[in-house]
Amino acid sequence: MNNSVIIIGSSRKDGNTSRIVTNFANKYNIDIVNLLDFNFSYYDYESKNRNDDFLELAKDIIEKYDTLIFATPVYWYSMSGIMKVFLDRFSDLIRIEKETGRKLRGKNMAVISNSHDSELDYDFYIPFKKSAAYLGMTYLGEKHVNADSLDKITNLELAFI
Repeated sequence: MNNSVIIIGSSRKDGNTSRIVTNFANKYNIDIVNLLDFNFSYYDYESKNRNDDFLELAKDIIEKYDTLIFATPVYWYSMSGIMKVFLDRFSDLIRIEKETGRKLRGKNMAVISNSHDSELDYDFYIPFKKSAAYLGMTYLGEKHVNADSLDKITNLELAFI
């Protein structure tokens, strides 16, 4: 898969999400960006945080990649906090960096999730699906992995690739 990146949003750098993502990245030759490697803060209506790492990171991702795959563990029935903050900051891309935000149109979005369950409710993916639609992106789909079965999984597939 050319021009794709997996963006990891987890509280652990070497946890289940990273293990899963590494498997996919190696199999499909996809780049990885770990949000823990960057310093960015919550969305701020006054844009006082415009000098943190978010805008530079977002610009770099948008310029380099056509497909953004968000990878998150399930925390309290939702995406991780760092992933939520990252997605919230997309508001900066439609308010103060409009030219950058417009470049999301026509790009692709997908999600990799994991928890200790074999399936997730449809509702989990709604924020991603609606964000993709709002931004003019194509939502390709999602893959959920049961973290309890990682040692037994040797050939994970991404149907949206």
